Amino acid sequence: MYFTAARFYFLIFDYMKTVILRINPKAPEPRLIRQAAAYLQQDELVAFPTETVYGLGANALSPKAIRKIFKAKRRPSDNPLIIHIADTKQLYALVKLVPPSAEKLIRKFWPGPLTMVLKKSDIVPSEISAGLNTVAVRLPRHQIARSLIRECGFPLAAPSANSSGKPSPTDAAHVVYDLKNRIACVIDGGPTLVGLESTVIDMTRKVPVILRPGKVSQQEIETVIGKVNLHSVVSANKKINSAKSPGMKYRHYAPKAELKIIHGNPKAVEKIIRSIVQHSSAKNIAVLVTDRARFFANVSNVYIGSSAHQIAKNLFRVLRHMDDKKIELILIESLPEDGLGLAVMNRLKKAAGFNIINAR
Repeated sequence: MYFTAARFYFLIFDYMKTVILRINPKAPEPRLIRQAAAYLQQDELVAFPTETVYGLGANALSPKAIRKIFKAKRRPSDNPLIIHIADTKQLYALVKLVPPSAEKLIRKFWPGPLTMVLKKSDIVPSEISAGLNTVAVRLPRHQIARSLIRECGFPLAAPSANSSGKPSPTDAAHVVYDLKNRIACVIDGGPTLVGLESTVIDMTRKVPVILRPGKVSQQEIETVIGKVNLHSVVSANKKINSAKSPGMKYRHYAPKAELKIIHGNPKAVEKIIRSIVQHSSAKNIAVLVTDRARFFANVSNVYIGSSAHQIAKNLFRVLRHMDDKKIELILIESLPEDGLGLAVMNRLKKAAGFNIINAR
């Protein structure tokens, strides 16, 4: 096979053998954590589990390492990253000010799936924040993540460990499928518990603003600090460009198949789904059902869960499974947009490219 010199260089530059380390999520083995940390200390990339999704870690203080994240994921450089820390002490070096309201959230929700946007300090490379004067920081609950960060001795920049635009990885196998031989190491710590990325809240505003919904809901936050607003992009039914937080500007979570969300009362939704199935030219169709008793003929019926918590945990895994089955069209009923349902619908709308059908 013939390659130009430039193409040959690209292949050599991109290829590396990815090491897979299986680590106990409840009692991480120090020897294996040290092995993974050694890659990060050499400015290489390591994928690791958190309680939300798998993250792609790099030294958050090294511009060289951060640029490797964007290259490996093929991620646009104007899409900011989240910094993960092992304890609250690391936060104060990364930001200029931690307001009292943020301190309250730290005491209530850290460690856990809440990310706060604050004014960044001078030690934070501009590559992380896409040129903004703010930085997103969170303290994960997962033992592997925190052990790894402590062993490294520095915080980790860590977006989701997938190819940009694809469903986020909730299992090490997803990471390997997307990034094998493009990163140094994958830590296999088993499936994640939450299944959706963290809630992101902008604490630089007079009234804090949720930029991305997650497991920690608006209602839970408001019980701690009072009034909180939702950014217009959170519950939008059409694309809105913004780069304040990861996941706000570009299409995310998308399977290869066309995905349609059907909104309305159950009877109207069922009628629309049957009509779409009957008239669609797609050969392989899947309906993601939330009721095991509901069945649609001539399609793949995939049970995704009956509650928002179950659906959140299963969503990205199921979307990836649809790719494996070469499904061409996916249909799913909308959920109520409250609590964790808001976060699920936020991801579904983006995955569907805001392809929403109102059933009447």
